[in-house]
Amino acid sequence: MVKNMVGALHLLEYFGNLLYKVSVANEGLKEVLKEVEDEGHCVSGFTKLRMTRKECLRILSYLREAFFIPDFYDEYSIKCFCLENACLLFCTASSSAKLHLQGSTPVEMLVVDEAAQLKECDSAIPLQLPGLRHAILIGDERQLPSLVKSKISEEAEFGRSLFERLALLGYRKHLLNLQYRMHPSISLFPNREFYNKQILDAPNVKQKSYQRHFLRGDMYGSYSFLNVGFGNEEVGDRHSLRNMVEVAVVSEVVASLFKESMALKQRVSVGVISPYKAQVFAIQEKLGTRYSTNAESGFSVSVRSVDGFQGGEQDVIIISTVRCNGNGSVGFLSNHQRTNVALTRARYCLWIVGNGRTLKNSRSVWKQLVIDAKARGCFHNAEEDHNLARAIIAALVDVDQLDIRLNIDSLLFKEAKWKVRFSDDFWKSMAKIKSIEIRMEALSLLTKLSSGWRQPHKEGSLIVMDGMSAQLLEHYKVNGLLHIVWTVDILEENSSYTQILRVWDIVPLFDIPNLAKHLDNFFGNYTMDIINLCRFKCVKGNLEIPMTWSIPKVDPVQLLSSQFAALCLKDDL
Repeated sequence: MVKNMVGALHLLEYFGNLLYKVSVANEGLKEVLKEVEDEGHCVSGFTKLRMTRKECLRILSYLREAFFIPDFYDEYSIKCFCLENACLLFCTASSSAKLHLQGSTPVEMLVVDEAAQLKECDSAIPLQLPGLRHAILIGDERQLPSLVKSKISEEAEFGRSLFERLALLGYRKHLLNLQYRMHPSISLFPNREFYNKQILDAPNVKQKSYQRHFLRGDMYGSYSFLNVGFGNEEVGDRHSLRNMVEVAVVSEVVASLFKESMALKQRVSVGVISPYKAQVFAIQEKLGTRYSTNAESGFSVSVRSVDGFQGGEQDVIIISTVRCNGNGSVGFLSNHQRTNVALTRARYCLWIVGNGRTLKNSRSVWKQLVIDAKARGCFHNAEEDHNLARAIIAALVDVDQLDIRLNIDSLLFKEAKWKVRFSDDFWKSMAKIKSIEIRMEALSLLTKLSSGWRQPHKEGSLIVMDGMSAQLLEHYKVNGLLHIVWTVDILEENSSYTQILRVWDIVPLFDIPNLAKHLDNFFGNYTMDIINLCRFKCVKGNLEIPMTWSIPKVDPVQLLSSQFAALCLKDDL
C-alpha cells in the first residue's frame, strides 16, 4: 500500500515535468491526454506522457479501491480517525492530554525532547497516558530550565524538571558526547568548564573548511573576547540594564559583517545575544530594519535574549555582556546554565563583547573566561579596530560620558604624531554642548591636529592680543560660533623636552581675549627658552611634526641657538 502511494507521488511529479518539457498547442495537448498521438510532433515525448498517465491512473484506481476512507462529517471525526490509526505522534507535553480520547491507540513509548526545560508538573501529563511502558527523557540539565517569573515559585524550585530530579537522584544517564555544531576553539572553554572535558568534537567541525574568516584580523577569529573598557552600564526599561557603548560596538561589527558578506556574496547568519532585555531592545533599535531576520536570506541578523536563543544556532554569535562597574558585580550573568547556553550557539565564530576588568573581578565563571581568553591570545581591546574606536567615541559623546570615561590617548590619538593634553575647562565646555554633531566635529578637528595638519595661517590667525599668550595661542573654528583654543606646549620627561598639543577650551570667538588674559598667568612662568621651544616648527611636506630635545647639561641658551641655526623645512614626508 505505502509503496504504491509513494510510487504514485513520484509518477505525478514526473508527469508534471514531462508536460513542461513537451511543447504542444492547446488542441494537441488535449489529444495527448485522450491517448491520441499528434503525428506532427515528436512521437517519443508524447509516448512518455501517455504511458506515464496510464500508469498513474492504474495506481490511483488501485489505491481508491484498496484504501478505505470512512465518511467524515466533522473535524472531530477526522482527529479521532487519525489518532486511532497513527503509530507515531508528535505533540507538546500539554497537548498530549488530547491523547486520552476514547478509542485512541495506547501509546507504549514516550520520548520527551528538551526534557530539562519541562517542569515536573508538565511532565506528569504525558506520563499518565494509558498503556505507557517506556519513557525516554532527552535534555541537558546544564542548560536553562523552564522559565519561572515568580521569585517565590523559583525559590520553591517550581521550575525544576523531572530530568534534573532524576539526575540528582543518581539515575543512570547516557551522555551524547559528540558535538557537531561548534568550531573546536569555541567548544574548548564550555566543554572544560561545564562538561568536565567529556564532550568530543565531531569530524565535521575539525575539517579545515569549518574554519571561516568573515572579517579580517586576529580580533575576528573563531573565538575572541572584545574588551570594551569605556562602557557604562545604566538602567533601561523595566529596571533592566543596558550599555550603549557595547550597543555601538555590536552595531559596527554587524555592519562590517554585512559589508563583507555583500562584497564576497557569502551567506552569513548572525545572532546577537544579551542576558538583559533592555540591551536586546537597544541593539534592535540601533540596527533598525537594515538587515533581514529571515534565516534563508543571504545575510540575516537575529537579536534575542539568552533564554530566547536556547536551542538555536547561527554562523556567527556576538554576545553583549553589558556589565561595567568597579566592584565586579555581574548579577544573574553569573548563572552557569545561562552562560553555557550563550557560549554554545555559534557554528564558526563566537565574539564576546564585554568589560574585561569587571568580568575578571566577578568571581564567577566569567572570570575564568577572561583568563582563558588572555591565555589563548584571544583577548583584544576593541579600540584596536579603527572603526570600533570611532564607534566607541561616538557612543561616549552620545551618552555624555566622554569627559569621565574616555582615555583619549588610546582612542582618538593612538596613532597620532602629536601627544595631546586637555584642560578641565575644555571638558566642562564640551559637556555643555548639547549638539552631538558639534561635539563630533570638535573631536574630528582635534584628530586632524594631532596628525600634524594645520590650517593656512590666515584662517587660524590670532586675534590681536597683548601678553605672553599672544605669541602661542591658536584658535580653529569648529562651527559658526565655537572655536577650539590650543597651543604647542613642552612636556619634560625622560631627560627630554617634547612638543605636545595642549587644548585649553572650546569657546565663542568673543571669549578668546578673556581666555588669553587668564592664560597669561600660566605662560608668565615660562622662560624665553621654553617659549622659543614652543614656537619652534618642523614641517615635513604638508604636516607639522613634534620635536624632541635632550635636556642639555651645558648652557641651554647656547644649545638653543645651535638648534635654531640648524632649522630646516623638509619638503618630503
